Formats: sequence, structure tokens, C-alpha cells
Amino acid sequence: MKRTAKAHWNGSLQEGQGELTSQSTVLNNTNYSFKTRFADGIGTNPEELLAAAHAGCFTMAVSAALTKAGFTPNDLNTEAILDLDMQSLSVTGIHLEIKGAPIDGVSEAQFKEIAEGAKAGCIISKALSVPITLGVTYA
Repeated sequence: MKRTAKAHWNGSLQEGQGELTSQSTVLNNTNYSFKTRFADGIGTNPEELLAAAHAGCFTMAVSAALTKAGFTPNDLNTEAILDLDMQSLSVTGIHLEIKGAPIDGVSEAQFKEIAEGAKAGCIISKALSVPITLGVTYA
């Protein structure tokens, strides 16, 4: 299976602008620019998209692990917080913060264990070489 996305850029780094389009066209000529990446602008940026991809992948991995263990997942909400070091222009880590609604038969300790396993096993986690931390709220 292959997934694709396209980027177009026109102009200098600070004054130019571009568009991102995904294979599914959910992103369809979506604006990105220096301002959307490093300041406040309307559009998206690569780091935001990476955080969104990680949040989505991890949350699905938690759901899959719960299902595999014989439980029916309820509401799972994850925020991925990506740290971008502006001095070195590098991603230095991602923190995943998941909130899960209680599930019949699943203790808080079990939920945390399942979330830890999903953090390690998520496809996006495995693709990254930065530290990934996790916070869990199960209430």
C-alpha cells in the first residue's frame, strides 16, 4: 500500500506560499506558508500535520488493542503536542495526551498499560526517531 501527498511552493521562504494536497483530497490545495509554520497565519504546516497524524494513529492503535483484548472502546480523545526547537529547527519530541472514558471491565492500570503498548506500536511512533512521552487520563 502506498499513500501520497503533494506539495507546491512558489517564492522565497519568508514571502512565498504553497499548497498541500493529499491523495484522498481531504487536503486539497491547502495553504501553507512561512507564517503558518513559524507565526500565526491561516493554513497548515508540516509539524501540525505530523502531530495530527500521530494523534490519529495512536488513538486507533489504542482502540485496536482494547478490541483485541475483548473490550469495546468508548470515547478516546488524544492531543499530540509536538516540540519544535527553533534554534536547531528540529522536532525534539512529541507528547501524547489521551483521555479515555471508562470501559466495563478495564481498570485504570490496564488502560494505561494498553496505551503504553499502543504508543510503542503505533505506525507513526515507529516511524519517528524522537522521544515520545505519554499522559493518560481515564475517567
